[in-house]
Amino acid sequence: MLLEGLLDDGRKALEVDPDELVQARHWRSLVVEALRAEFPNSRIYYTGSVAHGDANTPLKDVDLGIVVAGAPEYGPEGLGPEMLMERARDTIKKHLPEEEFPELVVIVKGRHRSVLVRFGKPVAEGGENLTADVIVAIDHPSGRGIYIPDLDSADKWEHVDPEAHTRMILQAIEDTDKVFARTVRLLKHWRDRHSDPMCSWNIKALALGCLDRPMTLVDALETFFVHAATEIADHLTEDPAGVAEEPIRLNIDQADAAHRLSVARDEVKEAREHEQAGRQASAQHVLHRLLPDVVPDSALAEQMEEEAGRYKAAIPLSRTGTPTPTRAWAAQ
Repeated sequence: MLLEGLLDDGRKALEVDPDELVQARHWRSLVVEALRAEFPNSRIYYTGSVAHGDANTPLKDVDLGIVVAGAPEYGPEGLGPEMLMERARDTIKKHLPEEEFPELVVIVKGRHRSVLVRFGKPVAEGGENLTADVIVAIDHPSGRGIYIPDLDSADKWEHVDPEAHTRMILQAIEDTDKVFARTVRLLKHWRDRHSDPMCSWNIKALALGCLDRPMTLVDALETFFVHAATEIADHLTEDPAGVAEEPIRLNIDQADAAHRLSVARDEVKEAREHEQAGRQASAQHVLHRLLPDVVPDSALAEQMEEEAGRYKAAIPLSRTGTPTPTRAWAAQ
């Protein structure tokens, strides 16, 4: 199948080099060691694209969090997250070796949610400098989920469950025989081609609602866009863990998102119709429109030839299959 092969090649091209992942995880482990030194008996959790197995190249960041043990006094009615974030900043600066990271910068000021770690260098030569988003959290008193910083809100905390999200995504990857992660790679590339991209977590949450079994990548893309276009046209995406009070942000207008998803849905359907009709060049061209850079375009001459064939096939013949005479008396 042409489309399936193109999509499989495309998702492979998007994958991060394994050596880069090893290096990124090593740097992440150094941050973890620093956090554990400051917050003993606390638990670490991992989230984001590296933890979810869907990171695209170039690798730009890693995400992790620490749930500080025995810190209820920092909750919404207490001291708030700022002091914990500052302690995280200080321990990271103290423990990451200066000889390995001479340009290390760790930022709390002006941050809305996370402590930003700028390692000052890329994981691979010629790449972008890697960063880490570090969440300093506390347990929620209900036992469901955690509080993470939200410095723009009145109580400065938000109730979420990123640990459950990671478990759900890893389960989906297993249930779909890796199709979930491979499809998300392609969807994130589709997302990034727009100047105002949708929130990537919203895309993953929508995918959790429809990709639950092994299928082809073509089927997975169509399944996602049909589901997502319908859902977003009707309502905003709810937290799949059922913990967060507010829907997941889109980052763009809801109507614009629904339109964007419906256009993508129609393009996948059009590409499949071309392929089923034997118009391979036309099928590839439509898929290229959907996923430029990872799906090459087909030759224009081949597209025109197929379109001419469609036009000829659409011209009706007379009932006998012979041309109709130009004058009525000529047939007498």
